[in-house]
Amino acid sequence: MRIPKATLGLISKLLEDLLADNPVVALANIHAFKQASPALEVGKRLQFHDYFVTHLPSSSLHPDPRGPTSSFHKLPRSASIPHTGDTLHSPTLLQNLVGRETTVVRIPLRRAKHHFGAVTARGTRPTNEDTYQAGVIDLPAFAKRPPASLTIKRSNDPKSSADSRESRGAETASGDPQVFYFGVFDGHGGSECSTFLQDRLHEYIQNAAADFELQSSLRTKQQQVNYGEVSSATGSLPVMQEADRKRIGDLEKHLVQNWRRLVGGYFKRFKPPHFAYYGPDNSTENAASTGYVSIEEVLEYAFLRADLDFVKAQAAKQDDDLVQAEKPLNEDEILYNPSLTRSPKIGGRSRFKGGSTGSIAMISTPTPTPFWHPAGPSSLLVAHVGDTRVLLCSTITGQAIPLTSNHHPSSPLEAGRLRRYATTFVTDSFGEERMSGLANTRAFGDVQSKRIGVSAEPELRRIEMGPAEFSFLVMVSDGISGTLLDQEIVDIVKEARTPEQGARDVASFATEVTKEGDNATCLVIRLGGWERRLEGGVGSLGTKESREWRRQDATDPRRSRT
Repeated sequence: MRIPKATLGLISKLLEDLLADNPVVALANIHAFKQASPALEVGKRLQFHDYFVTHLPSSSLHPDPRGPTSSFHKLPRSASIPHTGDTLHSPTLLQNLVGRETTVVRIPLRRAKHHFGAVTARGTRPTNEDTYQAGVIDLPAFAKRPPASLTIKRSNDPKSSADSRESRGAETASGDPQVFYFGVFDGHGGSECSTFLQDRLHEYIQNAAADFELQSSLRTKQQQVNYGEVSSATGSLPVMQEADRKRIGDLEKHLVQNWRRLVGGYFKRFKPPHFAYYGPDNSTENAASTGYVSIEEVLEYAFLRADLDFVKAQAAKQDDDLVQAEKPLNEDEILYNPSLTRSPKIGGRSRFKGGSTGSIAMISTPTPTPFWHPAGPSSLLVAHVGDTRVLLCSTITGQAIPLTSNHHPSSPLEAGRLRRYATTFVTDSFGEERMSGLANTRAFGDVQSKRIGVSAEPELRRIEMGPAEFSFLVMVSDGISGTLLDQEIVDIVKEARTPEQGARDVASFATEVTKEGDNATCLVIRLGGWERRLEGGVGSLGTKESREWRRQDATDPRRSRT
């Protein structure tokens, strides 16, 4: 990696200033600066792109120079004969188009309305605290390897191999198929935390995979080791990938100790469910000796690490420091790198007491065939905190399949988790249970509620999606899921022509019929069964009548008087 001359000059000046002060301190600062600045390390830097790379036929970008030169396509109607498999009435040059060259192109994901749609609305709130993210994450593949029989069958089938040339995505620099990342974040008390997650959470995931030295699941024989939690989606143990188990144990130990020292309370007995390390009293020599890790453990570490950095930054600030509040945010940046500031700037200059819920979905494929292709299998991993919602639409039945559950005090799982730490619940005037005034028992941020157990422990779920098994994936904030039923959301998307239109229709309908007027965000991701989305069950007719009634009731002028 080449370092710009301006950066080299700044580094030289920094070293001169440090050496002029105290050589011992200078050497320590240089070492710390080197460790904290991965951008200056030689090698590949992790990237997150808001576009995906795919193959398109060259004829779609410019005329194919090998195309037929004769005017056979202008024959009179009487001379044209329908094409059949046993006769060839077109010139021989036409057959060359079947194997035409493909061109690698970049397609902005947010503009690919036939693949992805995202809409966010402010509602009646003063500001929009919802954010979302979509792109390709620099992460080793975590998909299951395709069966050998399926691979051999496809390689021996000339027709399928010819089609795959024009229906595959370009591989990443590491040789793996691209891993797609989608996230929706619902802030409360302000947008500082949700914006932080939008900008940084994918970086924490990438850095956690790099720190764990995670290897691709497609290059080595997959392992199923007898430790760790059983996947709630498939009932089988998670897919294990090669990694540096000793380094992972050290990182997890350090993270848990930081939570205990910084927050205490709930975190004094905190044991993340997917961590292999729990402390000196819980030896995991068998797990450490395997040298394998699951992608679920990577995600849990990334979520907790991101939350720790955000909480630590807020704890270091003063509540009513007007002098600091008037200073520019980038005043203390070192070499234009915000991560090296001498004072924490995460979440703004003043202390941010709010937080954010969020859900992310990552999709990995075992082959370059993209996950939206009808013939391509893929692995879906969902990590969820709070009351945002993720839904799948079954191609066969047309039913909405929820992949997340709301982390509220009314949830038996959450109530059992928190009552062990003497947490008390109260019921408000609307009959809803609250914990210290909060509706969510899991969230990022919320500094004042961390000691009683409001953590960012993600609820993880992995789904192995078969070819065209599901039609689309929907991710919404509680401004939509709190107003519409799961099946209503799915049925609205079914009636849309594109995912982009589906997201727009869901947000518009929720904003129209809501009584709260909360921020509304909807993401729709096309899957392999998109073209068959209306075939399952009764299509979108199951909730059509109720949706029409709700729309009429919302526009009734007498409603405002009730």
